[in-house]
Amino acid sequence: MRYILSPRNRSVLKEFASGKVLLALDFDGVLAPIVSDPDRSAIPPSTRKLLQRLTSRYPCIIVSGRGRDDVRRRVRGIGFQEVIGNHGIEPWASSRALARRVARWVPVLKLRLERFRGIVLENKQFSVSVHYRRERNKKEALKAIIETARTLPGASLVGGKQVVNVVPRGAPDKGLAVERERRKRHCDKVVYVGDDETDENVFALGRSGRFLTIRVGAKRSSLARFYIRNQQEVDRLLQRFIELRA
Repeated sequence: MRYILSPRNRSVLKEFASGKVLLALDFDGVLAPIVSDPDRSAIPPSTRKLLQRLTSRYPCIIVSGRGRDDVRRRVRGIGFQEVIGNHGIEPWASSRALARRVARWVPVLKLRLERFRGIVLENKQFSVSVHYRRERNKKEALKAIIETARTLPGASLVGGKQVVNVVPRGAPDKGLAVERERRKRHCDKVVYVGDDETDENVFALGRSGRFLTIRVGAKRSSLARFYIRNQQEVDRLLQRFIELRA
């Protein structure tokens, strides 16, 4: 992985800032700092101002693990052209059948994990996120979450930063969703910024040359080609794209 804000990589940013390019951004860990209570997540004022300028220069979308309506409420007034929710499921693949499947998982997870006081169960209608950031015995909690989730019919697991995402098996992922948006908007290139295991399906598309994939936080095992050091550097990255499009 290479540091995208290095002077030697300015030409890479310049190349992807020109022409028909789609900017796709994750929400938690990218636009908003990760917090212990998912309901308290918010975009910092400085980032919000930069996003308003960015969305006036590029077609921009959000690709999040959160529910679509949840994210739309948090980014209202910024100017995003689309919000993709539930790891790529919303809006196109959401259905009553998927919602019913997920609804059957929730009571099982609640019952088998109730002994852990620090676990937060986030029901997003088309997927479930099990957060264990507040749990004191994280190792035991993670083991119990995985063991329980693996017994759920029709479920797949995607890891994250102190969270396990339980998603319907066979449902669209973020990679499919971003590629669909690229084609829909007739864009030749995509800049994608993510921070987690759920973003690896998009990072894998960087091999094609159409995608500039940037991870928040360097990680050797990630398929992202570039990185920024932490979430605090997101503003610098957004500012750079704004300047290149001026």
